[in-house]
Amino acid sequence: MRSKNQLGALLERSLSRLQSTKAAALIEFAVALPLLVVLVVGIFDFGGAFNLKQQLNNAVREGATFGASEPTDDLLNNGTPPSVDAVRYLVASYLLAARLNACGLDTMPAPGNQSAPMTWTYSATGCAPSLVLTIQRPCITASCPSMLGAYMPYTNVTISYPYQWHFNNVIQLLVPGAHYTLTSITTNATAANLD
Repeated sequence: MRSKNQLGALLERSLSRLQSTKAAALIEFAVALPLLVVLVVGIFDFGGAFNLKQQLNNAVREGATFGASEPTDDLLNNGTPPSVDAVRYLVASYLLAARLNACGLDTMPAPGNQSAPMTWTYSATGCAPSLVLTIQRPCITASCPSMLGAYMPYTNVTISYPYQWHFNNVIQLLVPGAHYTLTSITTNATAANLD
């Protein structure tokens, strides 16, 4: 049978081991927690960005398909043609239906002039940075530009949508002063004119 001193020493050694195990686990948790937080926030942030990109792809695809079905006879007029403005309204309504902020795209005035030949750019400033929608509708009449003598009728819709990354706030836990600079998501779609 063991003496009382032996039992006390055994109990003291067991307690010191238990305390050192708990301390090691606490230190491991303290080191792993920032990495875990960055991983979880990164998954949610990039998942949200991917979902937004898919919704924007659908919006510009709908806009390009609709624009391709519109007649091109109004493209040579001064100002913004009704067919181009209709594409803008369709993209804005798609964004609103998808419960995204249209940043005022649906209520802003049409641009008075083309930003480039057969290109109209809407810059909705209801968000920071602003949402930019660009619609290209090259026409198919004799006065329109051609490539190698053939007219290239198509409708191209491009959107640059602001996205607020939460990853910036969390990455600074691991690397103080780090900054992830991506502030908008851009996508486009092209459809051949059916007119």
